[in-house]
Amino acid sequence: MIIAICAGGPTSEVAFSLQPNKWIGVDGGAYALIEREIIPDAIVGDFDSVSAEQFARITAAVEHVQIVQSEKDETDTDLALTLAMQWQPTEVWLTGVTGGRLDHYEAAMRAMYRMQKTYPAIRFKIINNQNEVQFLWPGKHQLKKSHYRYISFFAYEQPMKQVTLRGVKYETTNEEIELGTSRFTSNEILMDASISFEKGICLMVTSLD
Repeated sequence: MIIAICAGGPTSEVAFSLQPNKWIGVDGGAYALIEREIIPDAIVGDFDSVSAEQFARITAAVEHVQIVQSEKDETDTDLALTLAMQWQPTEVWLTGVTGGRLDHYEAAMRAMYRMQKTYPAIRFKIINNQNEVQFLWPGKHQLKKSHYRYISFFAYEQPMKQVTLRGVKYETTNEEIELGTSRFTSNEILMDASISFEKGICLMVTSLD
């Protein structure tokens, strides 16, 4: 089960071509989906970014509606992630969270990180029309060659130890990725590849040119 969550960021950043099993619309992201004839399975938010007419159209089209107050501790995206867990997904994709306000993007990154720690068996990703972002925990991870040309690795919150890359343009053996370094940016997958590391947290970004 793959759940895609469409938040209310700029529509140019939304990967409308995704084909999950279920969609969750978040605030203005719900209306963006409906405008493109994608009916969300559920919507959540305070809906302060849509007009009364748009809100009426959203609620008429969607069966599962969760309306929350504007003043709350969680973001609307946090609430959508909690809602997604009810469907016991194998993957959760976040789109519409890049571009626009950088604080919203940072909040989405931290929410994804928190959920990945809480649910290590579920794969969480942030996806737009040019990039995929996800976190990796220590161990060995297979990297499949895809339409994304570039792949980059960053240490998140703590250094990565004993990093070995295989099947990529720039291979490494038992290296360290320090916090703040950009040295492991813009690698390329040449074949079915892998990354392994013993300690730390990896932020992996795959990108189109």
